[in-house]
Amino acid sequence: MTDPLFEVIDATWPAASVREVGGFLIREGQGGGSRVSAASLVGRLEDADIDEALAAQRSLGQTGKFILRPGDEALDLALAKRGFEVFDPVVILAADLAALPSEVPPVTAFAHWPPLAIAREIWSENGIGPARQAVIDRTPQPKATVLGRTKDRAAGAAFVAIHQRSAMLHALVVAPEFRRLGLARSIMAEACRWAATEGAERMTLVVTKANVAALALYRALGMQPVCAYHYRREAQS
Repeated sequence: MTDPLFEVIDATWPAASVREVGGFLIREGQGGGSRVSAASLVGRLEDADIDEALAAQRSLGQTGKFILRPGDEALDLALAKRGFEVFDPVVILAADLAALPSEVPPVTAFAHWPPLAIAREIWSENGIGPARQAVIDRTPQPKATVLGRTKDRAAGAAFVAIHQRSAMLHALVVAPEFRRLGLARSIMAEACRWAATEGAERMTLVVTKANVAALALYRALGMQPVCAYHYRREAQS
């Protein structure tokens, strides 16, 4: 799969290591989530290669997990026959930066690097722990943390990075007690402002289909679904 969208994902949320085994790309995630630990098909599908990919993942201490993108229908069927279960169906959204809001209300959000301690604290308290923060740290420049503020305190954070003029937003969180106050919009606007100043032309992001609230927010801001994918993993006992 050479779709530029997936190149942007890999570049802005990179695995700890990557190697090719048979017809698969094996990612070492080190606890950084499915995006950095799922195997992807890069060659002709051979059933024996699935076994090699599984062995390679287990050698890293990872369970068998595959990403299924457009064009991977044969692999999807082969894994289904092996009893692999679908999880985390995902939507990729994108829009030209020029069409997205970039006016940031005063004192609500600012981009910076490296992340302030308070941004790391907000991430840690809202599901973006050390393993995912390690992904953020190893992502190549240009990149930025966006810290969000409301009611005179830091209450949200996000990460944005650029690959070949496409920015991708990751790890946007708002503390539960400060949600529904417009802070996510401010963080998004600051991410767009920063990305434009760094020469990006498009904003992209990945959202699980189950995250209905986030999908509604991004659609309201002008982002459109452009692609979908899902994962399969060995059935959980």
